[in-house]
Amino acid sequence: MELMSGSDHRRSWLIFLATIFTVLLVYGARAEDIFLQWDVTVDTSIRPASVDQPVITINGMFPGPLINATTNDVVHVNVFNHMDEALLITWNGIQQRRNSWQDGVSGTNCPIRPFTNWTYVFQLKDQIGTFSYFPSINFLKAGGGFGPIQVHNRPVIQVPYSKPEAEFDLLIGDWYETSYKDLRSALSSNLMAAYNSTPDKILMNGKGSYRDPLTKAYETFTVTPGKTYLIRISNVGSAWSLNFMIQNHRMVLVETEGSYTNKITLDSLDVHVGQSYSVLVTADQATSDYYMVATPKLVNITDMTKFGIGVLHYDSSTTAAGGPLPIGPDPFDVELSINQAKSIRWNLTTGAARPNPQGSFNVHNVTLSQTFILSASTAEIDGAPKFTVNNVSYLTPDTPLKLADHFVNGSGVYVLDEFSTNSTIVKPERGVFVASGIHKGWIELVFHNDLEVMDSWHLDGFGFFVVGYGRGKWRAKSRSTYNLYDPVVRSTVQVYPRGWSAVYAYLDNPGMWNLRSQQLKNWYLGEELYVRVYNADPNPEKEKPSPDNILLCGKFAPTTPPSAPPPKTSSAPSLHITAAGSHMVIICIVATFIRISKISFNF
Repeated sequence: MELMSGSDHRRSWLIFLATIFTVLLVYGARAEDIFLQWDVTVDTSIRPASVDQPVITINGMFPGPLINATTNDVVHVNVFNHMDEALLITWNGIQQRRNSWQDGVSGTNCPIRPFTNWTYVFQLKDQIGTFSYFPSINFLKAGGGFGPIQVHNRPVIQVPYSKPEAEFDLLIGDWYETSYKDLRSALSSNLMAAYNSTPDKILMNGKGSYRDPLTKAYETFTVTPGKTYLIRISNVGSAWSLNFMIQNHRMVLVETEGSYTNKITLDSLDVHVGQSYSVLVTADQATSDYYMVATPKLVNITDMTKFGIGVLHYDSSTTAAGGPLPIGPDPFDVELSINQAKSIRWNLTTGAARPNPQGSFNVHNVTLSQTFILSASTAEIDGAPKFTVNNVSYLTPDTPLKLADHFVNGSGVYVLDEFSTNSTIVKPERGVFVASGIHKGWIELVFHNDLEVMDSWHLDGFGFFVVGYGRGKWRAKSRSTYNLYDPVVRSTVQVYPRGWSAVYAYLDNPGMWNLRSQQLKNWYLGEELYVRVYNADPNPEKEKPSPDNILLCGKFAPTTPPSAPPPKTSSAPSLHITAAGSHMVIICIVATFIRISKISFNF
């Protein structure tokens, strides 16, 4: 057989290398399916606060297991509810692109009934970063059931910092010594004592304080001198904003809730309820053990056994952490906290879930389609204390809003735009608060906090640009103070007492989306609403159809079945190749090329 010429030989190898590169790029970027089975139970033997109380565990773990994934992976979580009450789990900060069916809140899903199971299936579409999950109904979060989520960059996209020696998940949060069931009962009974109750302790990864003699176990991270580590911090508590610091060590902030930030070096970091951060810490001090400390903001507590205290342990250390605790900022210095929040800026030049720079999509010159001005306050309604938004306390219907949309366009369950999104009604009332969001429009959300305590707000389905903070009442002229150059993108924003926070969001994700206070008591007693982002295009590429395993309840419970939904459009089966599959494709291509080469070169 005729041999190849030199130029043909080179051309052939160039084609071969280009093919390999293309395969690596395409298949290296493909998603994997992650299958998880979670058994959710109540355990009374854990005693995180050194008292007997029920604790919600997942697979026997408190906190629950890590979801460790990569951009675009598809996560299947088969949740078996072994508790004696209904359960839903929400994925805090996971955007559920085109798929609010998987959001796991009362407005989108029927609860998983006791002693049954249901499988969530959702894609981590175009996301990276640090997140958490937790129960979303029945005040269950106060009993546990929370855990960490890590979403890593695809290999083809560079991380904007050197690879750390290791990563640690750190879930910090306040904790009640009272059973979550007793707290819920007291709140449901309209007892003012429960309404005014405050947490008792701060936990680190479900463990008590190193300085508390009653603590069975405290959290320890072991490090090697000279090495740098990534700590992923989430506030999974119910009420308190927390300040976190490590004795004699500084932290470099690099990420928050799916956004890479400009690197800033901090002695301590405020982490508000529902928020997540990633920080780099280098073990650059003398060999010893050092305190890790989480203390509450705007709360006067002097009993150090109530603080969250763990240990950063140098692997060759024989010296226990000791001496006075490191002194953080004044917990009542609101201006200092606001200034730190304003210093957290978006890294405009790095890639994240996609290779193009984060800053290529920005708010420099956007045109707003809507403005919501939402005032959070309290009111007495029918003799019961409630939290309100614009004087409306959310009333959870028996039928999820998304289910009602699917079958009857919401009829009989809610009235769209019944309540104002930019003014407060005179007389407080309870109601199903659902507002229209303009699909592919820019919305400005202004959160007012009329209370004397911290609040934090979260929007499911989106990341929003945090453009401003302020004291007092927001006015239209407050926009002149906005940062429209490099505001950070996240999904939970703190709102300071008697202050306001403003965010912009691009509503390109159709669905029914929960907009809520992350303060558990506020949320449970009515500080929430839903934003319906509607796209009339029935193309499933625009919004995913209902899942095959959809649960029915409320008006559509199986005892009174609804009319059959419209038939779903069939589609050709798709080939799913995991990372392992992509390796096989590459091997086959190489083997084929070698076989051809042997013939061509007469080997």
